[in-house]
Amino acid sequence: MLEAYRNHVAERAAQGIPPNPLSAQQVAELVELLKNPPRGEEQTLVDLIANRVPPGVDEAAYVKAGFLSAVAKGEARSPLITRADAVEMLGQMLGGYNIDTLVQLLDDQALGTLAAEKLKHTLLMFDRFHDVQEKAEEGNANARELLRSWAECEWFTQGKKVPESLRMVVFKVTGETNTDDLSPAPDAWSRPDIPLHALAMYKMARDGLTPDQPGSVGPIRQLEALKAKGLPLAFVGDVVGTGSSRKSATNSILWFIGEDIPSVPNKRTGGVCIGSKIAPIFFNTMEDAGALVFEAPVEKLHMGDVIEIRPYDGKILSEKGEVLAEFSFKSEVLLDEVQAGGRINLIIGRGLTDKAREALKLPGATLFRTPAQPKDTGVAPLTYQVALEGR
Repeated sequence: MLEAYRNHVAERAAQGIPPNPLSAQQVAELVELLKNPPRGEEQTLVDLIANRVPPGVDEAAYVKAGFLSAVAKGEARSPLITRADAVEMLGQMLGGYNIDTLVQLLDDQALGTLAAEKLKHTLLMFDRFHDVQEKAEEGNANARELLRSWAECEWFTQGKKVPESLRMVVFKVTGETNTDDLSPAPDAWSRPDIPLHALAMYKMARDGLTPDQPGSVGPIRQLEALKAKGLPLAFVGDVVGTGSSRKSATNSILWFIGEDIPSVPNKRTGGVCIGSKIAPIFFNTMEDAGALVFEAPVEKLHMGDVIEIRPYDGKILSEKGEVLAEFSFKSEVLLDEVQAGGRINLIIGRGLTDKAREALKLPGATLFRTPAQPKDTGVAPLTYQVALEGR
């Protein structure tokens, strides 16, 4: 298994991309190696189980969660993974097959506190929330502490806030960028493989962009040269994200401008996307991915420029402090979405906090930003006007 995996790593490295996440079969073989590790492979094996298995409800995640759950409960052993290590790894799986075990471990004298710490930042609880509530009502101190944390929004407040200032390098694409430029239809077969599919982004030559292999591989060397300046990239475009709705288009951009997600292989989040015009569905998809996305005049932003973005002032400055553009967010809630790791995370997390506060008989949370209410123009909405007119 290790020999085949290392051959795969070398093949992918030749393409400049990381290896694929482990399959369910590979994880099953990895589990056997963890139980009886070959000498000299200890660090490699632990890194693979911790960082190269997809989270959630993937088949490989099922095998991983099953093994780690057995170790955490003392039903299986590995000389490389303690019970506490197993809980730590389960806590990084975001939700799905890990939840049952972590909730059960709230009763464990040795690991209950650690299990609660991991669950404090797990949002995808769904019906298992009621199990935590029931344990708290029965006097479980770990469950009570977990409810308190959810109620006080620690999953949110301990997240990274949008900084007052962001120094970035501009990756500027002039003209219109549609989703086929970012996620070409002929390369649809590779969309589940984000790093590989991202190589095709802007594979066709256009003004200001030079593909590494025209028609096949996009301007990777150009992107790497910009990254060599030592600052994160800001994606800047005139018109961005028109065309069909494709999550893969967002994934391609984020592969080059986003941040790695701990213990989640081959997927990135965050990043900054600026456009004079941004297609609404594409805008929403970037929000879901935790990106700081907004519209602003981009005429004075050029490829390779070092800029300073001041999100709370609504300004983009040059290195010399000249104001290059001013902007405002469609909604200040965007800042909360970025801090939460995405719009969906914020929605689910707020719901979890609401339930925890209700269980503890606390008033509603006031920490989050709320959308501005539209001004009353005195004109009925179009749908209401149509109804009144009988059309």
